This record gives sequence, C-alpha cells and structure tokens, in this order.
Amino acid sequence: MLDMAGFDDFIGFDETTGELQCAAGISLAEILNTFVPRGWFLPVTPGTRYVTVGGAIASDVHGKNHHGEGSFSQHVLRIDVLLGNGERVTCDRDTHADLFEATCGGMGLTGLILSARFRLRRIRSSQIVETTIKASDLDAVLAAFAENASATYSVAWIDCLARGRQLGRSMLMLGEHADVGPMSLQPDRALSVPFDAPAWLLNRGTMQAFNSTYYALGPTISRLRQVPFEPYFYPLDKLRQWNRLYGRAGFLQYQFVLPTEAGSTGLRAVLNRIAASGRGSFLAVLKAFGPGNVSPLSFPKAGYTLALDFHADATVFSLLDELDAMVTDHGGRLYLAKDARMSAATFRAGYPRWQEFENVRARYHALGRFASNQSRRLGLQ
Repeated sequence: MLDMAGFDDFIGFDETTGELQCAAGISLAEILNTFVPRGWFLPVTPGTRYVTVGGAIASDVHGKNHHGEGSFSQHVLRIDVLLGNGERVTCDRDTHADLFEATCGGMGLTGLILSARFRLRRIRSSQIVETTIKASDLDAVLAAFAENASATYSVAWIDCLARGRQLGRSMLMLGEHADVGPMSLQPDRALSVPFDAPAWLLNRGTMQAFNSTYYALGPTISRLRQVPFEPYFYPLDKLRQWNRLYGRAGFLQYQFVLPTEAGSTGLRAVLNRIAASGRGSFLAVLKAFGPGNVSPLSFPKAGYTLALDFHADATVFSLLDELDAMVTDHGGRLYLAKDARMSAATFRAGYPRWQEFENVRARYHALGRFASNQSRRLGLQ
C-alpha cells in the first residue's frame, strides 16, 4: 500500500470553466473546503468526503447523481500515471486511451496516479433542497425513482428486514442545489463513538426496532426542506469511528448492482433472503444507476445498486456466498471498492472484460509491479 495523502497540492484552476488540476493525494474534503465558498462543487461525490482524488478515480466512485451525471471518472479530463517501469505518462480519452480507461476503476493496478484534471460544477448556494418521499414497499420505491428520474440527486434508505407486504419499504431523498442561500461550510463538530458496542446489542430484535422506528418517524406525506450539503451527502462523516457500533469484530460492506430489467426480481430475492436470515443492516442504501462507462472494471451499469453493512462473524460468509449467486444469476456484479471476500469466479462473471484489463496492464508494465491482496484473490496477475 502506498499512502499518497502527502501529495495534496492544487496545481491549477480555471475560474471560467471550473477545470481543476490537482495532485492525486488531495482529499475531496479539501476541495470542498476550498471551492464551495467560491461557488463550485464536486461533479460527483461518494457518501464520504474523506477520500482522495486518486482513490476516487481508482475506485471510479459514484454518487447520488449517477442516473444523470455518471461516475466520477466520467468528469475526469486527464490523468498523470507513473508506470511500473518508472515512466510518467499523461493519458486521456485520445492519448493512451486504453490506459486512461483501465485506470478509471482499476483499483490502482495500472500504475500510480500522480495527478488529475477534472471539471467542477458551479453552484449558487451551498444548501440542498431536499424532498423526502415515504414508499410502502419495493415496487413503490422503484416507481418513485422512475417518477423522479429528472431529480439531480436521489437516494433511498431501505428497511432490509421488512417482510411480506412491507418488503423493501423505504424513504427516498431527492436533492437539488438551492438557487439562493448561503455559500458556506458547516463547522466540523463530528462526534466519536467512544467504545466498541457489545456483541449482544446487534441482533434481529434491536435492528428491527431501529428500522421500524426510523421508518415510522419519516414523513407521512412528501416533505420539502432546505439543508446544508454536508448532512445530505455525508451523514456518517459527522460520526467518527462509527464502525465501532458493530462491535470489536467489525463489519463487512456489501454492494452490488443489478441491471434494470432484473432489478425488481433480483432485489426482491436478495431482500427476502436477508430478511429471512435476520442479518439486517442499519444502513441500507438503494440508488438508481444510469449507463456505465467504458472502463473494463468500472462498477456502475444501468439499473439499481444496493449497499449494506453486515456484522462480521464466522457465519456471515455463507450468507454472502448465497447473495453472490443471486447477484450473478440476475446479471449483476459486486463493487470492488467494498469487496473483502469475493471469489475469482464471481469476479469474472461480473466483470467479463477482466482479460482486456490484464492486457492493458501488460502493455504498460504493471504486471508483477502493482498488486494487492484483493487482486491476487481475484486471480489477476
């Protein structure tokens, strides 16, 4: 592992176009702190701002606006990469396009990302106009996504322990940048979880109680309000070390995408299996995806993605193996950036262009130079 956080310089910014060039180790938080007061925002942002630009490209992160704006890499104009033979290469969609595409979503396996150039989006306020819609079941929330496809941002919290007629009950949060309002940042007053939660606290009963209460407290009719951008995009950034809520054993993140045509059927099968297992997740997030990009290992594809956290213990792996099979059978795949245990067979089924990715790595001297525990487990060279 290489820590690039020290490479955190701004290199250049064009105030007329919003094009920013920066070192790969700079965090999204630092970009927001610098440019939101000047009227600029990230084109795409994941659910935490504490990731670097290089990590955002290597994971090809997505956000609440993928259905309209695609993933982060689709806004990247140019990347500087240090190859395995020591050569520094500048690549874009015209020059060394194969390296550019493979690096976007390539999990750092093509070379070391040194810097990048991408375009920010202009905003008139740092506030978000949020609309919350309560959906009684899975069909209702999928219909709400479709009815609000023109919304700039959309994301749903879903009760993954609800069963029967309530399967998939959700709250959909839509968002738009406000036309008027302050151009400011919230003070960083994050709380920290002071100790590891006891193992007995995480059981079916407590999670059902939490999910039922959270759903019940949601608005009975659509609610419109204006909020700072931080709680809308980064709710967990206000709670440091929130992983300790899962106890000393920790948790496993699990995120998959299903194509549009299999979305309803596949999500229903997965949610039924999770509910039957009793292994619900406090944080279960459903989003709609638009078309993916041309990168061979990029995760998004047109359809629906569900992200969950599972308490880590010896018995959870068999459940995740079952979910892997369901996802694969419905034409989906798992997110590499959140993977800790996927098999090589599941990887190759979900990413059929993996050999093309390996060929690019071979051309640019990456084989035998850049690897990870994950890449070895997935059968990459």
